[in-house]
Amino acid sequence: MINVPFPLAVSLGDPAGIGPEIIAASYARLRHESRAQTFFVIGGVEVLRSAAQQCGVDCPIIPIAQADEAPAAFQAGLPVLAGLDVPYTPGKPTRLGAQLALTSLEWATRFAARAEASAMVTAPVTKAGLIKVGFDYPGQTEFLADACALAAEDAVMMLAGPSLRTVPLTVHIALADVPAAITSDLIKRKTRIVAEGLQRDFGIAYPKLAIAGLNPHSGENGQFGDEEARIIGPAIDDLRSEGVDVVGPVPGDALFTPRLRETYDAALCMYHDQALIPLKALEFDEGVNVTLGLPIIRTSPDHGTAFDIAGQGVADPSAMCAAIRMAGTCAKARASSSEHA
Repeated sequence: MINVPFPLAVSLGDPAGIGPEIIAASYARLRHESRAQTFFVIGGVEVLRSAAQQCGVDCPIIPIAQADEAPAAFQAGLPVLAGLDVPYTPGKPTRLGAQLALTSLEWATRFAARAEASAMVTAPVTKAGLIKVGFDYPGQTEFLADACALAAEDAVMMLAGPSLRTVPLTVHIALADVPAAITSDLIKRKTRIVAEGLQRDFGIAYPKLAIAGLNPHSGENGQFGDEEARIIGPAIDDLRSEGVDVVGPVPGDALFTPRLRETYDAALCMYHDQALIPLKALEFDEGVNVTLGLPIIRTSPDHGTAFDIAGQGVADPSAMCAAIRMAGTCAKARASSSEHA
């Protein structure tokens, strides 16, 4: 068993959302697991304490001054980096709360980039709130790419659950803009990143990948569109010539059938909903957003802030637990691959 020498850094997310309570509930659940991965939260000592108390979660909060205090503190309670806080206002987002969410994200990224944390886990944020405090990215994935001095295209969002992994090749763009955005270069670039990420962070020596078609029935020989013959198919041929184990283009209505899901390690899809609908239908409570292609490891629960239920004690922490577990698993896999490189 490879040991991860540093704890995971968890960003607080929007303090008015369900982030604080699912973080606290995750600690309460995970601390009893064997080989539990140590983690600490960036900011929000009083937010987390109030959320745990209001939601009836048994989670003592232990303020810490620096990351290396987390392992010892974790035995007594949830370690939280002190000095960043706002009043706890569940369901009522504020500008100060958005600023705390952004600062927590920035600090978590810094800890991971400096290898003071083995990986980072991000709690849900709202883009509308972040924009008000100067955030100028489509999402946290693009922010992380920029923070790591990479092009946005080099950070690939993968949604992962116990039985399925999917990757949207285009993400936050209008559906009408998807056909023009799909290019052979985009398909090849992101497929290579996914294959390498599965090897490095998931320990899959020979990843098997499936690429979806864009049109119904993958175009049906040009009857419903020619992107499969003109763009997707040639890209797949080039990837195979490079030694990538990839099949496709597979019709979207067949790609996620039980039998086909057993034949690949990840499915690459042409647009956002083609990838996220099956993942959320099958793995909603355990779906994890993983960013591949970065020099750091980042995971996040695959759901939003849920302001409408924040502070009521009904939010399910399963996806946050899964994100924390997956971050630890990826960190161990990456450490193992480095040792054997």
